[in-house]
Amino acid sequence: MEARTGREKTAEDDEFFSDDRTTGVEGAVELPGGDFRDFLLDPDDPTVAQYRGESWDVYSAERTAPSFVQELLASWRRLYDEPFRGVTNDGAVREGLYPLPVGAPGDPALREAAERLLRTLDAEERERFTHPVDAPEWRAWSNPEFVIHRVGLRLEDLDEPEVRAVHDLLRASLSPEGYERVRTLMSLNGFLGDLVGLPTVMNDRSYWVSMFGTPSDDAPWGWQLFGHHVAVNFLAVGDRHVIAPVFLGAEPAVTDDGRPGVFDEREAAALRLAASLTDAQRERAVVYASVLDPAMPEGRLHPADERHVAGAFRDNRVIPYEGIPAAELDAEQLGLLRAVVADFLLLLREPQREATLRDYDAHLEETWFAWYGATDGTQPFYLRVQSPVILAELDHHAGVWLGNRLPARFHVHTTLRLPNGNDYGRAYVDAWRARTA
Repeated sequence: MEARTGREKTAEDDEFFSDDRTTGVEGAVELPGGDFRDFLLDPDDPTVAQYRGESWDVYSAERTAPSFVQELLASWRRLYDEPFRGVTNDGAVREGLYPLPVGAPGDPALREAAERLLRTLDAEERERFTHPVDAPEWRAWSNPEFVIHRVGLRLEDLDEPEVRAVHDLLRASLSPEGYERVRTLMSLNGFLGDLVGLPTVMNDRSYWVSMFGTPSDDAPWGWQLFGHHVAVNFLAVGDRHVIAPVFLGAEPAVTDDGRPGVFDEREAAALRLAASLTDAQRERAVVYASVLDPAMPEGRLHPADERHVAGAFRDNRVIPYEGIPAAELDAEQLGLLRAVVADFLLLLREPQREATLRDYDAHLEETWFAWYGATDGTQPFYLRVQSPVILAELDHHAGVWLGNRLPARFHVHTTLRLPNGNDYGRAYVDAWRARTA
């Protein structure tokens, strides 16, 4: 059958969402030739020109006004209002998966970075910035460039000492390579804003930041950073850290200065794993032949999320296992799968990353690997690694600000969850309270 690479946008399409996102396609969905610059919209295209010069709040009001977006927001609001339970594979939360280790106190440098940030804020800013450790605002994060919930402080509204203090806290909390990844993705958001002439809507400071709980060496506390293509939720309980949920992405995921793409290493390991599958393994692992396979059931493709299932407001989603059990992979394939998982955990500092990988290793017999698309790198693809203690996805998306109407590898979304109740470190918070009651 004829392969599809996309089509021109038509007047019947929503300006950002088209039927191409949710319509099955017979045959292969090929990667487009060239690079992302071949899909830049004309500066006079009304998709971008109508918003030029607008502030983020005016833009957000206009962007969320259409009935289609209002329906989407209403569905997300219903999910947000649900009591938190956690992602599961069958609707039943498994207990006892996250025992809180009795460890040393937390790193005082981390607490001190948080306290320095608090001292840079005035009383009104601190009031908006701080929340109880179990506040529902944890779950208000989102990915779109338009603002849904105004939680905490917006970086571009802060002065330079305050912004530096925020980044000092990020550096103290994340691994060096993890901080660099987050900072790069924030910069790519600014790069995108410059590409399409909307720097007031998308820039490297169009992010919201909050603190939850009181900085401590022992008691649980954390912070949240979210905005377009970057959402990070960090919690510390003594010397144990959780960074989940995480949403990281980029459009484009590369610049034009010759640097590797942000997710290149993860994709390379995933493609090596996919290419190594035997025919029998591939039959199990490849759930759908393409990312727009018409065999997908109704509702599997979402106009905003496309294939990823663990994004914003999906804190309680039931996500059945699919693909191939890790028990059916050989030692080399298991090593590649672990390398993919380790890259999803890159934001954690090294001791924390290894501790979380040990949790992953302990449930390897219950781990599943799923793949949508060709396994040879000729098509956009979707992957998911899922077990009782980790859910990690990578999905290639159609253009929003670029003109590719079908998925391409230069628009990437990734998600990370800790299923069965430890997103936002909730299981650890509950364990700490039980221990200290």
